[in-house]
Amino acid sequence: MSSAAPAPRVIAVVGPTAAGKSDLGVFLAKELGGEVVNADSMQLYRGMDIGTAKLTPEEREGVPHHLLDIWDVTVTASVAEYQKLARAEIDRLLAAGRWPVLVGGSGLYVRGAVDKMEFPGTDPEVRARLEEELVLRGSGALHARLAAADPEAGAAILPSNGRRIVRALEVIEITGKPFTANLPGHDSVYDTLQIGVDVARPELDERITTRVDRMWEAGLVDEVRTLADQGLREGRTASRALGYQQVLTALEGECTDDEARAETVRATKRFARRQDSWFRRDPRVHWLSGAVADRGELPARAMALVERPVTA
Repeated sequence: MSSAAPAPRVIAVVGPTAAGKSDLGVFLAKELGGEVVNADSMQLYRGMDIGTAKLTPEEREGVPHHLLDIWDVTVTASVAEYQKLARAEIDRLLAAGRWPVLVGGSGLYVRGAVDKMEFPGTDPEVRARLEEELVLRGSGALHARLAAADPEAGAAILPSNGRRIVRALEVIEITGKPFTANLPGHDSVYDTLQIGVDVARPELDERITTRVDRMWEAGLVDEVRTLADQGLREGRTASRALGYQQVLTALEGECTDDEARAETVRATKRFARRQDSWFRRDPRVHWLSGAVADRGELPARAMALVERPVTA
């Protein structure tokens, strides 16, 4: 960096799982004099390390990381709560002259942190009725209804994520508008540069398969078993996490270990496509290739974006 370094602003490193966001985030934070703020909804949970590909302390290379390991697995995640926590970290870092580097693939969390975004209220009666229907009919049936009422929300929310489906249907019923109509426009509350890490689908699929195999080898099943003793099954958010949900099913004897691993690969590939579609809809994201052939050039290209004037 030159002596006339630009004033700190928010950098958001986004894109699908297994694209290489975490390593780029560490690089940028080291280069800029910044700190990483986690924007992966499942890395907020203590003990969910292997299955979320959480960087080890060594892999963080001395860069402070915030909003990791802050919730027990029994806590239900809330974008509104995350928004408060993330903005407190961002504001603190900016005030200290540090660069906040937001890293993660949870699209709604990224938007909640950096965009003008307010959350519709809740109606206990509507919520209770939808939750009862979820128990009776299952998440698949409610997801079909959501997809019919709001195709964009149906595409963004996994059919297995009953909690988010219920919330989306509740908002639709309360507001009389599609759930996605309540999402903000592309109006940032911070001077923000969003960098998307782009990996072609065949290579990304291969990376996902390799990552899941390594998770199993690293002891994901034992990690889930330990977390199950800490209430993972009762955690309405954490129990639905990719890998954890599948291992719980295997531990309950409803499938084999190999079937759980194969389903984790399939589900993660589907999720990566949803993530990619979400971020592609945001015209502010500057996409850089994270392919193996371009990986060596990715850090320099990212720094070139930071060092030139870019509108949010």
